[in-house]
Amino acid sequence: MSLLVDGHARRFHYLRLSVTEVCNFRCTYCLPDGYQPQGRNHFLTLDEIGRVTRAFAAMGTRKVRLTGGEPSLRRDFTDIIRTVAQTPGITQVAMTTNGYRLKERVAEWREAGLTSLNVSVDSLDARQFHRITGEDKLAEVMAGIDAALAAGFERVKVNAVLLKGLNDSELTTFLTWIKDLPIELRFIELMQTGEMDDLFTRHHASGEVLKGQLLDGGWVQQLRALDAGPAQVFTHPDYRGGIGLIMPYSKDFCAGCNRLRVSSHGKLHLCLFGDEGVVLRDLLAADDQREALMARVQQALGHKLATHRLHQGDSGTTPHLASLGG
Repeated sequence: MSLLVDGHARRFHYLRLSVTEVCNFRCTYCLPDGYQPQGRNHFLTLDEIGRVTRAFAAMGTRKVRLTGGEPSLRRDFTDIIRTVAQTPGITQVAMTTNGYRLKERVAEWREAGLTSLNVSVDSLDARQFHRITGEDKLAEVMAGIDAALAAGFERVKVNAVLLKGLNDSELTTFLTWIKDLPIELRFIELMQTGEMDDLFTRHHASGEVLKGQLLDGGWVQQLRALDAGPAQVFTHPDYRGGIGLIMPYSKDFCAGCNRLRVSSHGKLHLCLFGDEGVVLRDLLAADDQREALMARVQQALGHKLATHRLHQGDSGTTPHLASLGG
């Protein structure tokens, strides 16, 4: 039973834990100028990651997603997976990656305890992929997905940010790709952040249009699992793969929120588009601070709002998605 319950009766079983802000891609919707360090970074240590994970597990968290930046850029990333996976109560360890090191490392990560992964592939056209991500790496990323399936992952989730005028015409190409592969393709609506107002205006496309196309094509929406993310998932009897739509501007998007975020600097964030966050790091220095840590998290939950404020053009203090792990 989760001890993490907010004032709107939502229960939280899912923690998104960022382990770095650093990324080696330059995606137009996130870090178009590349990662710009602000002085010397002091990201959570392996011991601190273990302590925060154990505290959340004691409060009912069952799923942890490791995010960034690009989490695999940490030299101790395999140790991070193992530490989280060996935490009593944690049953799922996921990661979100740009696929940069997937081909070489995915078997090692699976052995360490990784149970699922999301790979970002914003286009299946190499030139368009390069234009969106700033890196000519589509072939390497696709090889990484093949390696993940070969390593024993029964299903791989692939994320594509929906961008008007860039990849919104690729639905047929994507559907052909997943027809005979165990891949859940997730289209994510472009979200407005503090540094991306102009890009949002130019390239935002509603996922509702895509949803209508799927329903017209015989795709059927599935019920959402307790520990699932925010995607609306669709299946089709003729396809081995599936489709997920993440539409933060849709009605009641936040009603089923089940996840909390801890940043790579040790702050609790109640919402991707919230305010400054709650400092936890002062309570991560030793194991004997767990009760105080749990109390601070539970107290903070009482201030979680019913919904984000994106419809009012308010993205909170989030400058870009890499700062909180998306």
